[in-house]
Amino acid sequence: MGDDLYPKMDRASRAKQFMPFDALKGFREALMEKERVYVPRKELSEERKAELDIMLRQIRLADMVEAEYFRDGEYARVMGHLSRIDEAGRALEIGDVRILFDDISDIQVGFSESQS
Repeated sequence: MGDDLYPKMDRASRAKQFMPFDALKGFREALMEKERVYVPRKELSEERKAELDIMLRQIRLADMVEAEYFRDGEYARVMGHLSRIDEAGRALEIGDVRILFDDISDIQVGFSESQS
């Protein structure tokens, strides 16, 4: 008689009963964003901008490159093979990371992966 009152649940529905309950959806993410430290963008000298420009003109597809760049209020580093140069869009791609030329603060070219 008890089986008739409660129809059998499929596995997915049954599993949902035991998932943790998050009463404040997005609260953890909001806290993490609040704790994030934003850094100001470095102001590069004209001399440094010229050096970077020369380096950007010399790199070629498949070169091993390490770049430091400004993104979303912080500086990030990426290392890998140069996969694309978009001169019209003034950007390059290292692996699947697209970086605007103006966001690059440092770039090193032509080293072996074992050096890092």
